[in-house]
Amino acid sequence: MFVVTGGAGFIGSNIVKTLNDRGHKNVIVVDNLENPDKFLNLIDCEISDYIDKREFIKNITNDSLGYDVTAIFHEGACSDTMEKDGQYMMSNNYDYSKTLLHYCQKNNASFLYASSASVYGGGSVFKEHREHESPLNVYGYSKFLFDQYVRQTKLNKTSQVVGFRYFNVYGVREQHKGRMASVAFHFYNQYKQNGKIRLFEGTDGYDNGCQLRDFISVEDVMKVNMFFLDHPGVSGIYNVGTGRSQPFNDMAVAAVNTLRKNNDETPLDLDVLITKGIIEYIDFPEALQGKYQSFTQADISLLIEAGYTDSFYTVEQGVERYINALLAQDAAKKQDC
Repeated sequence: MFVVTGGAGFIGSNIVKTLNDRGHKNVIVVDNLENPDKFLNLIDCEISDYIDKREFIKNITNDSLGYDVTAIFHEGACSDTMEKDGQYMMSNNYDYSKTLLHYCQKNNASFLYASSASVYGGGSVFKEHREHESPLNVYGYSKFLFDQYVRQTKLNKTSQVVGFRYFNVYGVREQHKGRMASVAFHFYNQYKQNGKIRLFEGTDGYDNGCQLRDFISVEDVMKVNMFFLDHPGVSGIYNVGTGRSQPFNDMAVAAVNTLRKNNDETPLDLDVLITKGIIEYIDFPEALQGKYQSFTQADISLLIEAGYTDSFYTVEQGVERYINALLAQDAAKKQDC
């Protein structure tokens, strides 16, 4: 039996679907559906059971889950980097993770959990070493602290423990996330609604739209998760990014030109898109000053050393695939109506 916490969320629901595609239907989804729209992520998935997060924690604590668990994919967390309730963040992201870690150790189950590139803060080196880690907000701190707990706790080496430091993930099944959805999702909707895309103006010495991020398709994230599931003897904390950074402008251009292609329109380069007012820049939010990563680029040398050899989509490749999937979803909705 596989357990996916946050299984109705973005990465969690993609894991459920990926397990299904591999022939696994023995999947328990754990989530909190106070945001009911998340159920839409699971309507094409096959699961054995759904357990509310609060009931799940109670069952885990009492050792009364009642299933023989092979692996827990722990994706359940508060991922809002603007969340100001530190007590809630630490309970949800740190304490919850410790509980599941010890359950897996006790029951010899693999524990594959979501960490985050936010642990690196405003640094310029993104390598899985303590000296490079300095989170800028309580979300990043909650992820950092659990990684530290994993490093410092004496663990049962027969039970796999893998932490995934996700960089900027985009892709299908994120529509419920609102403002925390990827920029690719927002760019798609902005262009469809207004015929233009808005980006932050430059900050931290970067020109407009030139802040650099390591954008990774959720399709590649799934490949990494499944690699470690298939190699239960490999444990550790790993960056999950492409190993290259690209500017937000690249993401915007890729989004616009994919949509233009679907309208039988010719692609346009960045300068033309700016001149035509299709791409415009807005003031950088005051609330993000000092809490924003203007540059990320995963060092994936440890991932490669672990044996991972697949290539990663570029922004241009991944965004085109994603937007075509969104267009297909929208077309299907219209047919249903």
